[in-house]
Amino acid sequence: MILRNLYPLEIQKYQANRYPWFFLDIVEEVMPGKYANGYKNFTYNEWFFPPHFEDNPIVPGFILTESLVQMFIMTFLTLENKGSISTNLISSNNKFIIEIKPGDRLDIKAKLDSYKRGLAKGSSIGYIKDKVAIKCEFMVSVPSIMNQFRPKI
Repeated sequence: MILRNLYPLEIQKYQANRYPWFFLDIVEEVMPGKYANGYKNFTYNEWFFPPHFEDNPIVPGFILTESLVQMFIMTFLTLENKGSISTNLISSNNKFIIEIKPGDRLDIKAKLDSYKRGLAKGSSIGYIKDKVAIKCEFMVSVPSIMNQFRPKI
């Protein structure tokens, strides 16, 4: 079943990210267990622009990475709606290609490669006007699910 046009309050039914660490505007389409696509609009009034390169505001790399991982986690957190679930980023391999500035819309396409026992691997690509701006590969854990598979003592 494909999920379409999830707005922030609907997205937050799946993931635990909240302001000021919530960076998705819309998840346009999710095929649980496969992919998620959506976007983030960056406006000059974002809290991180004033202190970050005052004379040349660009989106900080950690904000871009977090935006892409938030889209990525929608690929597997939508498999079963267990409520807002916390995740941990285990690793990310990022390639920053284009600087992103106020007024840019970052279109994000995330793909899930594997998900087993609370451990997910996959990638996200961010586009600005159909040009690749950032690529990330991720490994993310869901502690509440991983704990179910720990040996009992």
